[in-house]
Amino acid sequence: MSPLPATSGATANQARAASALSRIRHQLAWNRLLSVVEEQAQVLIRSAFGTATREAGDLSAGVFLPDGRMIAQAVTGTPGHVNAMAESVKHFLDVFPVESLQDGDVLLTNDPWKGTGHLFDMTMVSPVFHEGRLVALFASTLHVIDIGGIGSSADGLEVYHEGLFLPILKLFHAHKPDPGVLAIIRANVREPEQVEGDLYALVACNEVGGRRLKDLLREFHLDDLNALGNTIIEQSRLAMLHAIAAWPQGSWTNLLTIDGYDAPIELSARVTIEPGRILVDFDGTSAQVARGINVVKAYTDAYTSFGIRCLIGADVPNNAGSLSVVQVSAPEGSILNARFPAAVTARHIIGQMLPDVVFGALRQARPDQVPAEGSSSLWNLHLVGGEPLAGASAEQNAALLAGRRFNAVSFSTGGTGARPGKDGLSVTSYPSGVRNVSIEILEAANPLVFERKEYRADSGGAGTQRGGLGQTIALRHADPGAAMILAAAFDRVVHPARGALGGHDGAPGRLALASGAALRAKGRQLIPAGDTLVVHTPGGGGLGDPAQRDPAAVRTDLRLGLVTPDATAQAARNG
Repeated sequence: MSPLPATSGATANQARAASALSRIRHQLAWNRLLSVVEEQAQVLIRSAFGTATREAGDLSAGVFLPDGRMIAQAVTGTPGHVNAMAESVKHFLDVFPVESLQDGDVLLTNDPWKGTGHLFDMTMVSPVFHEGRLVALFASTLHVIDIGGIGSSADGLEVYHEGLFLPILKLFHAHKPDPGVLAIIRANVREPEQVEGDLYALVACNEVGGRRLKDLLREFHLDDLNALGNTIIEQSRLAMLHAIAAWPQGSWTNLLTIDGYDAPIELSARVTIEPGRILVDFDGTSAQVARGINVVKAYTDAYTSFGIRCLIGADVPNNAGSLSVVQVSAPEGSILNARFPAAVTARHIIGQMLPDVVFGALRQARPDQVPAEGSSSLWNLHLVGGEPLAGASAEQNAALLAGRRFNAVSFSTGGTGARPGKDGLSVTSYPSGVRNVSIEILEAANPLVFERKEYRADSGGAGTQRGGLGQTIALRHADPGAAMILAAAFDRVVHPARGALGGHDGAPGRLALASGAALRAKGRQLIPAGDTLVVHTPGGGGLGDPAQRDPAAVRTDLRLGLVTPDATAQAARNG
């Protein structure tokens, strides 16, 4: 075989060099794009009025191609917002096609079925034009403090009870806000300044994202984002396929029973791993109910795919490519695919249990890779003052109206399940990822006094690895003559987090008044004047036989007061 001419070799070398240079440029541009969406999220945090966004990070931010596919998301944010928002942009484009958009338009909705699952979440989409062409869409979401209706409560029977419903609409027309839309919003919420301020924070964060993106395009001499975006999405898809190949193929099922509102709810899943995709089928799950704990399909998809991704492809970027590999089905009319107009305000209660559901199935495939169940859904303390409560006596309502109006949300958490080779995390928001709000900020903004906030000893399930601990919180109204309302939306009270592989269950949650009366886990309830609310959040399940726990770890737990001698001895006997 005759050798190739020197010119051919030189051409091949030049082609390889050009290909390598292109890959380097794509990597540099990708890194810049990540910094753009993270700055987008940080602008939202710094400009938001509500504590949910400003202090707890309950938000999402991301950039999308003009066809609605997500390229990149900010690390700051929650899976329920980010992964649901990944699909919501396509709904915006159905209502406002690309050709109908112009520079300075801003689109808005809180439609639970086309946004992120309940009316409290405002999702905003802003088109970005560069040199006269639409090159991208920036989207962001945050949780507003109030949306009217019955407030943050699972007591609603339909979404109509739960507050103001905004279909996909234009909030800004070519840089000009729509005064009619803003007037409707202000007239329907209890905290108009905070809500309107949060909307402008969304506008600002998308605007900054767009500016930074145009800087990137100019610096890298790009006419648009299509080539870079398609490369990122495809590489992410291929990386997920590689991650799937490391797991055994097959199907595994799991059933998780949780408290529900009036009756227990069963979440049934079959997880199937096959070449090129992961299928999760929730057939057999309980039907939707006439209370605000139903979940829309987008939110089900969001937390299901997040649970899968925590175990398979955890280091793969989260975008349209990697998300496309996980396919989720749930029967229409089930509690995981609720039909309009179902009540959905407290959809997080069930939605945030879904990683535990898929974990239970995948543990059968790889027992060495999967944590035990945790407290999972948030135990947010939503407290309201200055308004009456249906069913309360005249004297009780007088005490409620005696204090000033306030609307406070304390993002509170329990413990996570024990992890392979590691204990569970105490008082940690998994899977939501939101931060606890400091009590100093809550007390400064509201007439509240926190008397206790501490780890709850013995709440983590015993095991070779111990479950994470919950916490005990005690608080009261600062005015001894004023009452307040607790809008409870909690779970893991009747059915605690289960241990795995011989580990013990975590402690169930409970809540009561200091005067002795027990409170329900769901629904609006009175905290009488002069009384104190005491909340014990759940602990995570243990993993492995408690008798096999490292004695040094037991001694450390005892020394730190995380467990008591009696509980330790009992766990060893029952192990």
